[in-house]
Amino acid sequence: MKIAGILKKDFIIERLSSRNKRDVLEELAGVILSGRPGYDVEETVNILLGREKLGSTGIGDGIAIPHGKVAIIDELCVSFGISQEGIDFNAMDGRPVHLFFLLLAPENAAGKHLKMLAKLSKMLKDTAFRNDLLAARSRDEIMRVIIEKDDSC
Repeated sequence: MKIAGILKKDFIIERLSSRNKRDVLEELAGVILSGRPGYDVEETVNILLGREKLGSTGIGDGIAIPHGKVAIIDELCVSFGISQEGIDFNAMDGRPVHLFFLLLAPENAAGKHLKMLAKLSKMLKDTAFRNDLLAARSRDEIMRVIIEKDDSC
């Protein structure tokens, strides 16, 4: 499964404006849902926050992979954002999060959802990859970094 096949360039935010958990979830879900009439960003954020109550998706090393199953989604969707300042996301290591991959999955896509989470986790263990993402300054550059890493995994 290739991330580059699911992550659209329009779903990349090179500089998140959010300063807290709720706002970053809204910002990242918003780019996915903005072109879909009838999709409720607030309802989606509440689903994601419900998942966060089970345990933070802030996995440490400045990374969070918030995710949730949303009935209104008919395909696996991924958005990505960078916060240079860092956002308190209740990460496992207690440090601010800078890199966010948000996954929205249809309710019946458990297998794809889990495969994508595993793939992202594997890629993000690489310090050089994380640093390259943080250094990227445009959507094109971010996409290039992700494609290169995706191809090597």
